[in-house]
Amino acid sequence: MRREPHTPRAGWNETIREQGLIYVDTELPDGGIMSYWDETAGYAFELDEVLRLEEATEELHRMSVAAAEHVVARNRYAEFGIPEWAAEAVARSLREQPPTLYGRFDLCYDGSWPPKLLEYNADTPTSLVEAGIVQWFWLEDTHPDLDQWNSLHERLIAAWHRIGRGLHEPTVHVAWSKEEEVTAEDQMTAGYLAECARQAGLKVELITIQEVGWDGRRFVDGADRPITTCFKLYPWEWMLTEPYGRLALEPGTPTTWIEPAWKLLLSNKALLAVLWELYPGHELLLPAYLDSPRGMSEYVAKPLLGREGGSVRIVTAGGTEISNPSIYGDEGFCYQEFRALPEFAGNRVVLGSWIVAGESAGVGLRESRSLITDGYARFLPHYIDAPRPS
Repeated sequence: MRREPHTPRAGWNETIREQGLIYVDTELPDGGIMSYWDETAGYAFELDEVLRLEEATEELHRMSVAAAEHVVARNRYAEFGIPEWAAEAVARSLREQPPTLYGRFDLCYDGSWPPKLLEYNADTPTSLVEAGIVQWFWLEDTHPDLDQWNSLHERLIAAWHRIGRGLHEPTVHVAWSKEEEVTAEDQMTAGYLAECARQAGLKVELITIQEVGWDGRRFVDGADRPITTCFKLYPWEWMLTEPYGRLALEPGTPTTWIEPAWKLLLSNKALLAVLWELYPGHELLLPAYLDSPRGMSEYVAKPLLGREGGSVRIVTAGGTEISNPSIYGDEGFCYQEFRALPEFAGNRVVLGSWIVAGESAGVGLRESRSLITDGYARFLPHYIDAPRPS
């Protein structure tokens, strides 16, 4: 993997907005505006390298599912901050295997083997529009003869098609929260997933999570239509704190939720410690513990809950760096060995490896100036340095 400078396309800003990346402007602390999309450079991969990373991604997913099965079998919900009343519903969800769609592994990778797992965003990952659509069109415009590690769009449609075959009612509600109105990223992500479902032949109703109601027997939308299948861009950890949280997990409630409730176990940072316990010394993992740093001189304290990371505290030999204050409360931490994100031309990069229906589906790369990939990160496109298959 290497970082290559590129000349931005003429009119790139208008182009990416037309393709759905309307949340491109990031306001800086000094009041200035930074572009989230950055095509002044791109990352190049070798084909063999991508194939190996795909295998690693799928291995991490298999290990994570095995870890979830272990947690359920050993009744270790309390370590994940999951309330006792929700435990049976999580176990039932894992046992019955309702539909699951996608997730994203964030990896520390600098081009040398092996990559290291930082976290698994398994419930409500975003940065999907730029990874699945916008960077593909960048490739078409700039490197039309080369390939890209990117089958997200095709795999999402195929996954929705498989989901649709198992539904008694071919209508899917896709819900997002209107509380996230600053960037519209959630709305556009939900809209993109809804479009993939439509292309798979499903009837789709796009709603906000605030429109979901309860009529005494079932969940309904704002027009009192029954919600039989609902993809929600709203994390389970938040749903459990809502008044309807218990209803959503009741075995008699006729709603299939995507992602399913057992994804609570994969989106929780406690997963990192359970993985290290089950696979100690695995080349794709970093040491991680729940009770304490266990003598690690450099580590990251990650809140167990928190969508796509939340607040983290990095303790290094040179001092402590703290990200934005956590909005999730002091619900416990996972202590993971600190591994500095690789630096390319003064930028720290994290590799987001996507998985759809259990299979590797593509990559998105985000850069930050700091050790923490925060709200001021930038997304850079990539290509495979090999001809596109005919």
